[in-house]
Order: sequence, then structure tokens, then C-alpha cells
Amino acid sequence: MKRPSDFVEFQETLHLNVPSNTWPVVLQALWHDANGDWYAAHHLVDQLTDPMAKWVHAYLHRKEGDEWNAGYWYRQAGRPFPTMGFDEELKMLVEAVLG
Repeated sequence: MKRPSDFVEFQETLHLNVPSNTWPVVLQALWHDANGDWYAAHHLVDQLTDPMAKWVHAYLHRKEGDEWNAGYWYRQAGRPFPTMGFDEELKMLVEAVLG
């Protein structure tokens, strides 16, 4: 399966059983989260150290409701703690990865 070119194409893949293993790991994590599997998403980014993975990690902990841990990861990613909704941040994350 080819890499989505934008958020709409990303959403069109959500009916599949799994994301493509050729996608960046952070995009695979976002796909799992968008499909309701927080644990699979977190497992993929938990040990990654690049800024994008840290941002995804922060988003996941914010979504989990652990604001303290989320705040730590937003700071590690060099990002402010967001006030937007989860859907809006998911879209921003996907677009940043696809950038």
C-alpha cells in the first residue's frame, strides 16, 4: 500500500486491518491510534527519540488523560501543550509526518 499523500488519504486507509510497514513508524502509530488501539500506537513510539516521535508520544499521553506525562513529552518535542481537540491534533500530526 502506498503512503498517503494527505490526511484524507490517510483516513481512507483506516478500514484496512493494518497500516503498511513501509510507512514511517510514527505514521503507523497514528494509524493505530486513529483505529482505537492506543497501546499499539504507544508501543511503536515509546522508545523513539526523534522530535516527531516525541510529539506523537505527547499526543498519546494527552489523549490517555495523563497530562503530566504529556507535558513532559511536549517539552521534549519542543512543542507547547495544545488547547485544540484530539481530532485537530491528529490531523496536524499526520500532515506533519506526510509534510
